Amino acid sequence: MKSELCIIIPCYNEAEKLLLDNYRQFLSDTKGCILVFSNDGSTDNTQNLLLGLQTEFAHQVFIVHNPTNCGKATAVQKGFQFAYEKLEFDNIAYIDADLAVSLEETYEMRHLLTDEIGFVFGSRMLRVGSTIERKFHRFFIGRIIATLISRALRLKVYDTQCGCKLFNHNLGTVVIEDKFLSKWLFDVEIFFRLFKKLGKSKAIESMLEHPINEWIDRGASKVKFSYGFKVFFDLRKIKNKYRQYRY
Repeated sequence: MKSELCIIIPCYNEAEKLLLDNYRQFLSDTKGCILVFSNDGSTDNTQNLLLGLQTEFAHQVFIVHNPTNCGKATAVQKGFQFAYEKLEFDNIAYIDADLAVSLEETYEMRHLLTDEIGFVFGSRMLRVGSTIERKFHRFFIGRIIATLISRALRLKVYDTQCGCKLFNHNLGTVVIEDKFLSKWLFDVEIFFRLFKKLGKSKAIESMLEHPINEWIDRGASKVKFSYGFKVFFDLRKIKNKYRQYRY
């Protein structure tokens, strides 16, 4: 049966943070959505917890297991590959396993995908009525990186790194074209791939930055502090590869 939305969820040692009750409630209430957990070489009890959830919701939960840890970019990519090869869906998304953005809000965002808009990305833009809980140092560093990314893309965008992105069936294929250049800045490369696929002007017309209602920082990031120095090199590497598509 074709689902309205397929959500890819990369996982690495999530056993203590996996909100199983939230997953169960969503799956019980929402029949038009399937979840693909991409377990990226977890060494804790993550796989067993996922298998238990799959047993409860056999037609809605699927698991991709990567025996070694390769990073979020590869985990997301493997989840997309599985979905396109094995499942039927209208739209596809990825979010973080800790549900910083809820399953319910992600599912509702599918309505933003139209014949004209094929790519919707969540934005942690604080506005009246929203709840954005984020540690100040992560917010501060994030704004610096976001400014660099915006300049690299030559695009007025507030937040490319929020872990909630949705695609229609056609545009979602950009995720599985090639191996990503960076483990953590792959979100940026997705924008460049859309520029390449559609041309920059048409790609911009096909995307929508959507302020999310709630984003909860649930714990320490898996990105090491030392990676902050590598961000500049990764961003330059991505920018150089797609230089001709920036204009």
